[in-house]
Amino acid sequence: MDILRLLMAAPATLTLLARTMKQSPAWVRHHILALQSAGLIEISEVRKTGKVMEKFYRAKADALLVQEIILPKSKKPSVIFSGSHDIALESVTEQLVKHVNLLSLPVGSLDGLVNLRQGLCQISGSHLLDENGEYNTPFVKHLFPDRDVEIITLAYRTQGLILANGNPQGIKKISDLIRPNVRFVNRNPGSGTRLWLDAELRKQKIPVEKINGYENQVKTHSEAANLISQNKVDVSLGLQAAAHQNGLDFIPLFEERYDLVLPREQEENLNSLLDYIQTASFREMLAALTGYNTNHSGETVAV
Repeated sequence: MDILRLLMAAPATLTLLARTMKQSPAWVRHHILALQSAGLIEISEVRKTGKVMEKFYRAKADALLVQEIILPKSKKPSVIFSGSHDIALESVTEQLVKHVNLLSLPVGSLDGLVNLRQGLCQISGSHLLDENGEYNTPFVKHLFPDRDVEIITLAYRTQGLILANGNPQGIKKISDLIRPNVRFVNRNPGSGTRLWLDAELRKQKIPVEKINGYENQVKTHSEAANLISQNKVDVSLGLQAAAHQNGLDFIPLFEERYDLVLPREQEENLNSLLDYIQTASFREMLAALTGYNTNHSGETVAV
């Protein structure tokens, strides 16, 4: 259960888990295998660190997140995040572990806001672009007309085409996705990335049926980048930070505003998070990830 709680908060390697729990890697591996055989965790990505290929594990039993809220093990407040996957938030979770159990359920921007509306989480993350060119606010107004909700900018993020190192397929633009030799992996419906792509395909009059792999979906930018690094696919739309982490090529296409959305009554439980995104160390961490602009981080967006 302790390993599962850590993996509900953020993906982690066997080495990181051993260090955090002050146990031997062999001890952790034994329990990892037990959790895998029970279908409670899975490998989220394989990342090359120096000369070593490291496996990152994550929890896949989402219902256990609710158990942590109802019957938390520690006296620290437990908060469920549900929304768009963000690499920076994974690092933030590690920084705040002493103050709050921030448990992540990446489901995409739209479903995250719906979960927040239904009380299935306490904070959400969104990068939904409205037809009027405004990010997130129109969607929040529509879903929360009767509730006092805050929108706080985490950062601006660069998204584009994530490609294999050296770009062997010579992919340059969105229209190249219809080439028959190009293998694509998509994001899940309701994610801000998927919605942007679908709008762009409509604008360029590109039929989705011509894209090899349009129906293949992953829930996170990291998963998409990992598939490309393993040569299982050639291209995906995603974060520059995910490409950078995996040593992949990247063609920038747009910058977007990624916001945190939370009901006003959750402020007290989330103070440590809200305070942290105002700090210089937060900005330094995002700069190291690449593809993040922190000029407006921590600013409140008028609803």
